[in-house]
Amino acid sequence: MQISDIVLDHDQRVAADRLDEIAARVGKRWHRPRGLYLYGGPGRGKTMLMDRFFAALPSERKRRFHFHSFFAQLNAGIHEHGGIDAAAAALLGDARLICFDEFHVHDAGDARLVARLLDLLFARHITLVVTSNYPPRELMPNPLWHPMFVPTIDRILEHLDVLSVNGPQDYRRLGGRHTGFAAGRYLVGECPATGRAEVPVAHRLMHARAAENGALTVDFAELCGIPVSAADFLELTRRFRTWTLCEVPPLDSVPPDWVMRLVNLVDVLYDADLELSVYARVPLADMGADVARVPDLYRTLSRLGELSVPARDAVATLG
Repeated sequence: MQISDIVLDHDQRVAADRLDEIAARVGKRWHRPRGLYLYGGPGRGKTMLMDRFFAALPSERKRRFHFHSFFAQLNAGIHEHGGIDAAAAALLGDARLICFDEFHVHDAGDARLVARLLDLLFARHITLVVTSNYPPRELMPNPLWHPMFVPTIDRILEHLDVLSVNGPQDYRRLGGRHTGFAAGRYLVGECPATGRAEVPVAHRLMHARAAENGALTVDFAELCGIPVSAADFLELTRRFRTWTLCEVPPLDSVPPDWVMRLVNLVDVLYDADLELSVYARVPLADMGADVARVPDLYRTLSRLGELSVPARDAVATLG
């Protein structure tokens, strides 16, 4: 089987066949399909498979969300409507199918919202298709909070079939894409941009090197060293379509919350397919020595691996 001239590996082929079965039954009153939970490492084709399935489905009663974006909209809706039920209803509309890309749970507060959201979806008999880097039993990995999320994991397993899409190849490392996010570069050295601009974000002013004509150039410490959220990054993407991040240090040299903000930033820019260039102090191979310290950092490093690397830095990385 092929998708857009891409030959699928075994895991992808099994998942594609299962998605085709769901597509044939979505909207059927008496034969509603079970949902599907696709998990595996970064770059294994999970999002490609889900997006192909979503685009081919003729029904208009469908919604597709990146998980960061959905939660930003949900939290805004809670403030607007006064509760999660009304906020979720406004987001979901009359959908019979919901697709979530990059489903994950790390925060105890988010875990409570996820639990309530899934209860709403399952009560409305909405078919759910999910991609994640985590198998269900590894969601909410913090041992302090994992037990409280186990009932929700059980609900996921009750309503969704689980398939691994975890073939041997990280397809992002094959290259070949030179638009959007992947049009950026990963460079080792000093950022050439100099200057000063103040950018409002999260009810404060962030100090950037440049912020004009839809392009933002900012130091890592200025952007990731302040208390901003994925929702704040989403808001910035409405103003800036080209991003340059300067002075990025080895990630084991900064606090974990700074690294987590970088993870969120790259997720947001990748999903929006906005160009990112990085000026770092070390080659990418040396950037995240301790990936276990911060959840999802390995996904970030995989995505940064799509950026082009000048020949001199590529040699340094290989050496």
